[in-house]
Amino acid sequence: MTIAQTHLWWAWLGVLLGMVSGAAMGLFFHADHWLGGYGSWQRRLLRLGHISFFGIAFLNFAYANTAFIASAGVYAAWISPLLIAGAILMPSVCVLAALHKPLRHLFPLPVIALTGATGLLIYGGF
Repeated sequence: MTIAQTHLWWAWLGVLLGMVSGAAMGLFFHADHWLGGYGSWQRRLLRLGHISFFGIAFLNFAYANTAFIASAGVYAAWISPLLIAGAILMPSVCVLAALHKPLRHLFPLPVIALTGATGLLIYGGF
């Protein structure tokens, strides 16, 4: 599987998981006090995890297009795994932090992965 194909796969998986997680949460959205109410920590973090599936999927779509067009530059060996790590870590950390607030300190992990991948892509040229 090429880099472009790998990132297309992760992108579509992210879209699917975003839809499934949104549908699952949508079963309970009508309940005013579900997970402590609309503004509660748990509910906000689960919504963030749900939308991160879509947002990071679009990063993977963009990278698949970049990798296809220009072979992703000299840092492709780092960019690809960092984007995939971000796609896994961001929604995971959101759910973990929703369940146990001190785990919010893990948020630098997906942020570093995604920012690092984007920075390397720009710095290394594409």
